[in-house]
Amino acid sequence: MAKVLIIGAGGVSQVVTHKCAQVPEVFSDIVLASRTEEKCKNIAKSVKAKTGRDISTAQVDADKVLELVALIKDVQPQLVINVALPYQDLTIMDACLETGVHYLDTANYEPLDTAKFEYKWQWAYQEKFKAAGLMALLGSGFDPGATNVFTAYLAKHYFDEVHTLDIIDVNGGDHGYPFATNFNPEINIREVTAECRHWENGQFVTTDAMSQQQKFTCPEEVGTYDIYRMYHEELESLTKHYPSLKKAQFWMSFSDNYIKHLEVLGNVGMTGIEPVEFEGKKIVPIQFLKTLLPDPSTLGPRTKGKTCIGCYVSGVKDGKEKTAYIYNICDHQECYKEVASQAISYTTGVPAMIGAKMMLEGKWMQAGVWNIEQLDPDPFLADMNKYGLAWKVIDNANFDLTC
Repeated sequence: MAKVLIIGAGGVSQVVTHKCAQVPEVFSDIVLASRTEEKCKNIAKSVKAKTGRDISTAQVDADKVLELVALIKDVQPQLVINVALPYQDLTIMDACLETGVHYLDTANYEPLDTAKFEYKWQWAYQEKFKAAGLMALLGSGFDPGATNVFTAYLAKHYFDEVHTLDIIDVNGGDHGYPFATNFNPEINIREVTAECRHWENGQFVTTDAMSQQQKFTCPEEVGTYDIYRMYHEELESLTKHYPSLKKAQFWMSFSDNYIKHLEVLGNVGMTGIEPVEFEGKKIVPIQFLKTLLPDPSTLGPRTKGKTCIGCYVSGVKDGKEKTAYIYNICDHQECYKEVASQAISYTTGVPAMIGAKMMLEGKWMQAGVWNIEQLDPDPFLADMNKYGLAWKVIDNANFDLTC
């Protein structure tokens, strides 16, 4: 039985709060805080209607360590679940260290003024957390998160040595808008437009954003989609922790409509992250664009279709080459029925709850800063099956990912 403080009030927070409320034997008390407390109250009302549980709310500016420290001291949680913006990871980690509280997030730190995804800033906290006897779990979403655990599970049970890894994220959902993003527009567009990096022969190779494209046919009749190679943060930690990897790539599906809109917006400067002068004020184009696009948390009732996210791995077992594919399929409408959210937020929020559960139950709890693949994948994947993200393995799968 533990009290948790959830920071952030977007679509993922809605799912995390709902799922924590479904497990009262672990999450006995839940406090939800963000810059806009009204958003927290709306989530609390939704959770009350679905589960009957009361959720406390609070206001906090996660950019300010002093405010965070004051809130944590007042709430006195055992764990802070960070589902705020990636820019705020370090301030929340600092506040956790000062107050002696464990930490979990779903995405690695990103500087506000640079579209750069690296773990180095958070890995630098290793000795601080270890000395304090505190645990920080990084990247407990889906990708990163479940995809890291998928890789660890295959490496543990299906391979003696892993050689290639292709993480494939397909969203077959349709929300009906001409252009919208399935999670925070600013983070999504920065991520998609950043230059691509993939791991090959012991180093990262840089190419233009989404310059490699191919088709991928999902299992269970989800469909065939265009997937584009891009950089994603789990490649950095997975290639570090699985040094036998000779090649590692991340792929994500996009429709022609999304690509065309993104190209036009980029051409006219609307995806820029540098401030520009407008009517005597400094504005950041991508932040202005965010205000014009649909709020991802409102997409749930209109999104239909399924996601299919998994890892295709090759390597050696008992001296023989082999492959395996591990994946989850999630239905947007089923997610909305359960927690009033579309599947992108659901697939991120459920692993955040499970990661927190693993820590609070003592199955993963150990001092220091940890990426999720460094821990035992078996109890985590058992809970994915239990709490809404069932997964399957296709042994000796055969996909033609030629790039």
